[in-house]
Amino acid sequence: MKHLALVHRLSGIALALFLPLHFWALGQALQGEARLESFLRWTDQPLVKASEWAIVLLLAIHLTGGMRILMIEFLTWRDWQKTLAAATAATALAIGLMFALSSTAHAQAWPQKSVKFIVPFPPGGATDISARLLAQKLQDTWGQTVVIENRGGAGGGVGAAEAARAAPDGYTLFFPSGSVVTANQHIYTKMNYDPEKDFIPVTNVVSGPQVLTVPANSPYNTVAELIAAGRAHPGKLLFGHAGIGSQTHLAAENFVHQAKVDAVAVPYRGEGPGLAALVGGETHFFVGNVAASIGFIKSGRLRALGVTSKVEFAQLPGVPTIATTVPGFENTGWFGIVAPRGTPKEIIDKVYQDTKKALQDAAMKEKFFAQGLAPVGNTPEEMGRAMKAESELWKAVVQARKISVK
Repeated sequence: MKHLALVHRLSGIALALFLPLHFWALGQALQGEARLESFLRWTDQPLVKASEWAIVLLLAIHLTGGMRILMIEFLTWRDWQKTLAAATAATALAIGLMFALSSTAHAQAWPQKSVKFIVPFPPGGATDISARLLAQKLQDTWGQTVVIENRGGAGGGVGAAEAARAAPDGYTLFFPSGSVVTANQHIYTKMNYDPEKDFIPVTNVVSGPQVLTVPANSPYNTVAELIAAGRAHPGKLLFGHAGIGSQTHLAAENFVHQAKVDAVAVPYRGEGPGLAALVGGETHFFVGNVAASIGFIKSGRLRALGVTSKVEFAQLPGVPTIATTVPGFENTGWFGIVAPRGTPKEIIDKVYQDTKKALQDAAMKEKFFAQGLAPVGNTPEEMGRAMKAESELWKAVVQARKISVK
């Protein structure tokens, strides 16, 4: 009995020493998101995690010991009642450990069914292509089907709103292009989602430049010729894009702004339909993602005039940079994963880690390279900071170009 009381007392002392750390952690959480993220990164260390389990065990021992001491030492019971008390204490210990392990066990078991990626554009665009390539690899890792659900409209807003309303259980993830979560909030006065409040960053999957293309039978063979025509005939050139606020829209607006060209924007319900319209001669040019445009270029249905990167792009040899004609011009698009707010951190971390591992696969790198995309795989915290910085950048561009939808 003395040994039991000693264990009970020592576990109580250990818990008392833990309390200051507990309240310090609470203080970190109350000081803002940045401090909380820093603290959570610290708790991810193996030594800290081991300490957490030690504390859970100490608490279980302390409560179990106290219950047993109370029942056996201070109550006059018969032997069979003492045995019952011991069994009750053991049951309490088991239940306590079960609850302590439940959240971690849940995260380790995920996914137990198919996972859905909501892509906010129709099939054929760079967002859709990127999501499908990653989904194929993650299916092998998770042992579950990864379904692509295309929900186009409102510059990605229709799919974003649906993803924001999804259950935060990890089984519905959102795979947007960057502008959907960094620019739309500055363009649309009414939206059914809030990028900052409704989503948690997971990782930026891939990024890549855009390419300025014209129909194969176009009279314009260089960026300079297209600009000259636009200046000579204000308001006559038409350029398509994947929807107001989409990356292709903002890239084209950025181009005509810096090139000082008066051209008219024509929105489509996605990048694929916009490029198809360009092939059919409905518009005069398109600033599209390389992943979506490269097939049309290699088949000879479109002619590439310039890329938006700082240097010439390896996948499009011989195509000059737009900056050669418009000094300083540069534009890059990206595609990534975010999750509905409230998704458990354990699941966020697992999706990030598994995606990062997939992007390091040589075969995956080759597939993305063929599409003009480079793997990124940054951390959720890095992605969050990059999104905030990009949001401020697009806010300035949107205000300068007076782009708005009421």
